[in-house]
Amino acid sequence: MITFHRTDSSHANFIQLVALLDADLAIRDGEDHAFYHQFNGITDIGHAIVAFREKVPVGCGGIKEFKDGIMEVKRMYVIPEARGAGIGSAVLQELEQWAAELGYTHCILETGKRQPEAIALYKKNGYAVIPNYEPYQNMENSVCFQKDVSFRQNQYP
Repeated sequence: MITFHRTDSSHANFIQLVALLDADLAIRDGEDHAFYHQFNGITDIGHAIVAFREKVPVGCGGIKEFKDGIMEVKRMYVIPEARGAGIGSAVLQELEQWAAELGYTHCILETGKRQPEAIALYKKNGYAVIPNYEPYQNMENSVCFQKDVSFRQNQYP
């Protein structure tokens, strides 16, 4: 059973999972890693989710305000041994719900072309490719996505 803990970026398990994500991205991004890393700090992420399977942290993600009405999804990660079980989709849906509860209408995100699993995850969850937004406009490796989450506002009281 998967449970979710809503927190912020100071949560120890969130920090631990993001460190694993950063290690993976350092390999995948290669020489582009330094550029991307400057935009992946966690201090500005006020809304973070940690997914637990039997009390073990297995995944995470966060959202932060991009501009009025839009939240940016950040730091999505599922540990390798827990992949393929729908945890990434569940974390993403929980983040979307949280954004909607906070009054945001859209979520955007950036991922890399060297992360085919992430691209598949976002497409599977209804995200549409959009032109790269700042600061990723001139990055050949970047793929940006957007999804309308306003419909989620009416799903829960």
